[in-house]
Amino acid sequence: MNLKLRVWRQTGPTSRGRMATYDVTDISPDASFLEMLDVLNERLILEGEEPIAFDHDCREGICGMCGMMINGVAHGPSRATTTCQLHMRHFKDGETIDVEPWRAAAFPVVKDLVVDRGAFDSIIQAGGYISAPTGAAPDAHATPVPKADADAAFEAATCIGCGACVAACPNGSAMLFTAAKVGHLGLLPQGQPERDTRVVGMLAAHDEAGFGGCTNAGECTTVCPKGIPLTLIGRLNSDYRKAVTKRG
Repeated sequence: MNLKLRVWRQTGPTSRGRMATYDVTDISPDASFLEMLDVLNERLILEGEEPIAFDHDCREGICGMCGMMINGVAHGPSRATTTCQLHMRHFKDGETIDVEPWRAAAFPVVKDLVVDRGAFDSIIQAGGYISAPTGAAPDAHATPVPKADADAAFEAATCIGCGACVAACPNGSAMLFTAAKVGHLGLLPQGQPERDTRVVGMLAAHDEAGFGGCTNAGECTTVCPKGIPLTLIGRLNSDYRKAVTKRG
């Protein structure tokens, strides 16, 4: 495949960015999108140019490191797929592809396609954990959990924190991420003692980090590579109302 890439280049957080155009040739349709960028970077290095900076790690759709806007869509055109698992066969030979970083006030650009997602860490630090010491791991059957709750908790826990929900949201909201992290603990017995302080603290951290508010646009769940459902935001809102009612 031969393709034309228009890639966002930005040397640093305070520098002015621009779209740069590159031609890539002889790309296998079975190559992943990141492998295609690897090929381009190898050529740029050999030509003495600065390679394109982008985040990546496991390349198996697990770690959540990769992420970029591809033709205006977070992670690209394939549903429930991370950028590292997006294959070039989803594009047409000769196509022009625009590649940009996540666009959100809380995700400042570090360089090229790399953004600082440290704001997610501040949300987790505000309550995305169970602080009570529990000693050794209990037997799996020691604390019965209804299957519906266990399934819902597992679904929420599949969030990999890639940030696609924020990039796709017209408000730059991280509510789906926050709801997933609050929800998977709030559905389990171990998470009940800190359920109220968790949801209040994590929502406060969400707002302080500069994320926008949720208006139920639904773009977040559409681009989520793990299919985190919008219903978790409803659960989050319910938990928050109950928590502030108890306080006040």
